[in-house]
Amino acid sequence: MSIVIIGGHERMETQYKDICKRYKCKAKVFTKMKTDLKSKIGCPDLMILFTSTASHKMVHCAMAESERNHAAIERSHSSSASALIGILEQYV
Repeated sequence: MSIVIIGGHERMETQYKDICKRYKCKAKVFTKMKTDLKSKIGCPDLMILFTSTASHKMVHCAMAESERNHAAIERSHSSSASALIGILEQYV
């Protein structure tokens, strides 16, 4: 399963990837808005939005891409490791 995480804290990036690896998922993490974010998202199975740390522009771009690719989307206000684990427990 491929996952894209939008938002979150920079210092947690490797921790997010490690947690996803434990659930046998491949993850891309975008904590900051990149100029070509739209093309880097790809076609994930699940998109996770950490809304408290993502900019409106990032959320808007992610929502547009998830609709275009028919990807499942999950929003979480908290960007903690336990919030990510809770989401992965539901989907994997």
